[in-house]
Amino acid sequence: MDKISFSFGAAFGRSAADWCSLRAKYEAAALEAQSWINGTPFGTEGHGWMALPDCSVAQVDETAEWLRGYDSVIQVGIGGSALGNLMLNQALLDGFYNETEAKPKFYLADNPDPDKTRSIWERVKDGKVALVGVSKSGSTAETMTQFLWYRDEMLKKGQSDRDILVITDPEKGIFRAFAKDSECRVMELPASVGGRYSVLCPAGLVTAAALGIDAAALLRGAGAMRDFVSKETDFAKNPAMRLAALHMTHAEERRPMSVLMPYSSKMAYFAEWYAQLWAESLGKEGKGTTPVRALGSIDQHSQVQLYTEGPDDKFFTLISIKDHGPEAVVPNIDHEALKPLEYLNGQGIGAMLNLEAKSTAAAIVKAGRPLVWIELEKLDEETVGALVFFYEYLTALTGRMMGVNPFDQPGVEQGKKYTYGLMGRSGYEKDAEEVGEWFAKITADSVEAVYKELRAGDETGIGDRK
Repeated sequence: MDKISFSFGAAFGRSAADWCSLRAKYEAAALEAQSWINGTPFGTEGHGWMALPDCSVAQVDETAEWLRGYDSVIQVGIGGSALGNLMLNQALLDGFYNETEAKPKFYLADNPDPDKTRSIWERVKDGKVALVGVSKSGSTAETMTQFLWYRDEMLKKGQSDRDILVITDPEKGIFRAFAKDSECRVMELPASVGGRYSVLCPAGLVTAAALGIDAAALLRGAGAMRDFVSKETDFAKNPAMRLAALHMTHAEERRPMSVLMPYSSKMAYFAEWYAQLWAESLGKEGKGTTPVRALGSIDQHSQVQLYTEGPDDKFFTLISIKDHGPEAVVPNIDHEALKPLEYLNGQGIGAMLNLEAKSTAAAIVKAGRPLVWIELEKLDEETVGALVFFYEYLTALTGRMMGVNPFDQPGVEQGKKYTYGLMGRSGYEKDAEEVGEWFAKITADSVEAVYKELRAGDETGIGDRK
């Protein structure tokens, strides 16, 4: 694995804090958090992600080979059962994978929008389809509605439960019961691994491996990063400790937003994955900072004006990649009208992207905003595995230092209960009543906007405008 570099020289912005004060204030808490993460048995609820780098990929590879026998794979899942897959595929596959000759094609059915659900099916219905359901409980409404719909469509076209894989809890839940009473395949989603920390277990690895991603290399990178951040006890040399302390400091100084801005189209879903990991792990008891997704260089043209001249309420992390792969080089100008662009002759587009990353970072720092710079050598399986594990560790470390449980999500569970009640699930009748009470409050003061075209001379009195 190549190195990942963390640069902290501009990490304070206009803050009066410095590394001496930060170390004095947070070093003991960071070391305690490190000891807690490392010392808690990995079988403890929420802590299983620490053991994932050591897992064998034999079953993952065997199941991936089975999936390669299909024309298309549909995976149904949401949140941690979807974002990790999207992140891995975008980072490590061709940007338009489904438009290549490669098989199987891959579709992620996450948001339960009927247009998307049907659009996916229209693209796969004429071939042999594998259905992968990912849910620890098998009761998540968004996942199960789509699972049931796709399964029905598959059965109607002559396929069977033998074409289904469920990844679920080892012992309990609806999916586990379905696996026992049907001919579908089943893999374990470790009971001690939460959804948003599950990308390095079968939930994230199986379909990635089926598409050609090296699962073993992902785990090697994750293992190398685990060994580094979990064993390094020198605050100054451990980037996870330093970043956790910085997030704490900037939150206390009323910078409640954490902007993650990678400079690569292949990392857009990494920012999405990070947003769920950070928000769901830390946003509790009135604490936490709000993750903001940005993408370079697109958001130079939509967000950087706010970042440099808006309120000083954000802490920035920019991620740059040294080697973007095969370069696209601008040819020499051959048209008179284009002569002003001759400075671009021979320039690489990837090289320009890296220069833009540096320029944006410099502009943000010049404006007095705090920023950390992360640089990757290249984007391959080991690097992605290492970066994923780093952010999981950073999140858990920060949560412990904040005094919250980084592995539960009580606010999410309330919304699930409300949905169960509204959809008529037994035992959730009071939740349905409660939604009705709260929604009555929401709609108590409403205004309707008329958007149909009005005829000239109608009751508005506006008439024709010439």
